[in-house]
Amino acid sequence: MPAEAFDTALGASYRLDERVGRGATGEVWRGVDRRTDEPVAAKILHREHLEDDTLVERFVRERSILVGLRHPNVVGVRDLVVEGERLAIVMELVGGGSLRDTLRERGPLRPAVALRVVAAVLDGLAAAHDRGVAHQDVKPDNVLLATSWQYLGPGAVKLSDFGIAEMVADRRGGSTGLVGTPEYMAPELLVTGVGDLPADVYGAGILLYELLAGRTPFAGPGTGYVVAHRHVTSEAPRLDVPDPLWDAIAGMLAKDPARRPTARVAAAQLRRVAPAVSDVDALPEQAPPEEFRSAGGPATEVRGIAVPEATGSSSDAPAGETTTRPVEPLPDLGTATQATMLRSMPVLPAEATPATTTPDAPARRWSWRDPRVIAVIVAGALLVGLGVFFIVRAAGRTGAETATAPPVQAQQQSSAAKSGLGIARSATWDPTSRTASLTITYTAQAAPLRGPFLEVLPAVGGAGACPAVEWQGTAAQPNVRSVTGIETPCAWSVDPGLVPAQGTVTATASVLLPLGAGDPTAQLQEWVRSAGEATQSATSDSQVTSTAYPAQRLTDIQVVGPTRTVSGQVLRIRLLPVWPSGQDELHPMLVSPDTGEPAQSLQAVAGGTSGVRFLDQCSGALSISKDGLVVQAQSVAQDCTIGARVGNFTNLASQPFEITTRGS
Repeated sequence: MPAEAFDTALGASYRLDERVGRGATGEVWRGVDRRTDEPVAAKILHREHLEDDTLVERFVRERSILVGLRHPNVVGVRDLVVEGERLAIVMELVGGGSLRDTLRERGPLRPAVALRVVAAVLDGLAAAHDRGVAHQDVKPDNVLLATSWQYLGPGAVKLSDFGIAEMVADRRGGSTGLVGTPEYMAPELLVTGVGDLPADVYGAGILLYELLAGRTPFAGPGTGYVVAHRHVTSEAPRLDVPDPLWDAIAGMLAKDPARRPTARVAAAQLRRVAPAVSDVDALPEQAPPEEFRSAGGPATEVRGIAVPEATGSSSDAPAGETTTRPVEPLPDLGTATQATMLRSMPVLPAEATPATTTPDAPARRWSWRDPRVIAVIVAGALLVGLGVFFIVRAAGRTGAETATAPPVQAQQQSSAAKSGLGIARSATWDPTSRTASLTITYTAQAAPLRGPFLEVLPAVGGAGACPAVEWQGTAAQPNVRSVTGIETPCAWSVDPGLVPAQGTVTATASVLLPLGAGDPTAQLQEWVRSAGEATQSATSDSQVTSTAYPAQRLTDIQVVGPTRTVSGQVLRIRLLPVWPSGQDELHPMLVSPDTGEPAQSLQAVAGGTSGVRFLDQCSGALSISKDGLVVQAQSVAQDCTIGARVGNFTNLASQPFEITTRGS
């Protein structure tokens, strides 16, 4: 559409200059914010979407969520404009095109590059998942790149269109449409129609596969439904990549969403693999396989009833005559409850082809007096007797034993703390030993973090004695209430060591869990969920006034500077921790100029003073030392503020103060 045939004004604040793209949900235009002259991008949704009042209402309702989602790897939403026949989302402009454009121009990427790109996408997903926001349509078209993205610096890779696919799909109401694109659709979306945060991780796994292979794993002939159904019934064809890389892909593409890593854990896994494939070249573009290997997923089986012929020739009848054979009535099966049934069909080994018999060979007649028949009968009797003997013996030794059941698994992820600490829990329960193998994964964002960390491992069902716990290779001890001030039962103080910036560490334990009768998977999932909630509740208790577990409990940091100072003066600045109980003036994290060892809380959330930097927010009226820890007033200024960055705590600022000259 030429610009002159299009109203270039978008609301009162924006001007549209040039259309730069068109997709399934709308057009993307390059524009300008008239108030600041900053370039912006505006996604104008197709006109039919505006006709749906429910959709417009939902966009307006979720505007605060989209606008509040801020992360270097997420395209920032600036505004939402509903005007006349337009519904537009105004976003930051990302100038390097989409990942789809790069794939078309360059083909498959080198594994080291692909891993870092997808890790950045997962970082953006993790930030969204912390807020309970799912993307629902992770694919190369929705990954935008900065102009110099090849250097893969901060903000080089950005994920866009959060939640738009879900909102637009919901307007179809009771139709059979599914949210997302078939080639990137998680299996649970097809089987249940519902996808949650693990579906985004699956989409990122498909994205990584496509960056390496030049195509998605289940692309091939057939309709969109056929392609989507392969996600349920087929295994992804193996790529010729090192085993650690393929293991990471396979984990993200697990059919069971409970077996997939969280977005933050998956990002850390990919970064660990990247150095090992730094010298691996890009693969040639992969062709679809001739056939897909079955994954033994849900399938449909339709069985018919063979009806015998009513009449036919008989070899015993005279030539030319026919005999009528009686037809048995079909059984009454009752009223059908459904046409077909969706159930899990295990993959069975192919049966051996039976030996062909010669039709002319006379059938041999066996006599019970034949010695061989007698031998078979005696042998069968002995086998039956031995079987009964061993069954009785086993019953007498152990009592009635139940059939061996497979282990069950469950996962849980807590929202990231203000310090950047993320905690994911994964448990596998063995019904034979009635023991759960618990793995707790700790992740850090912008700064290294130190424990100990609080972990509450409650009794099953929330009642009874605390379960017996045995930690493996991890420093752990019961939480001491008199020291930490936290009185939650079944609490542990766990120290897995330093959590590196953008890295992970794990703690493992064996927990005796006597699950009751019923579904063990549901019970285990409920126990893991309750462990996460109990830990979150204990660390956010506003009645606790201690300084324990700062990486989990700190909610903010207050920068306290002078109320008035003179030029040339070195400023005295304090960093005060803010706990759930409030600001703590008695235990400052840091006093500048530094007069001693940094507090334990600063070590825990920023790695010490190396993670602290003061910032001049007075237009040059302040001077900052090279290490960023000493601030000196330079010139006269009013309403001056001191900025600070402490680990993952950014955009900190003091109250305004005035800089004067001596004698004034």
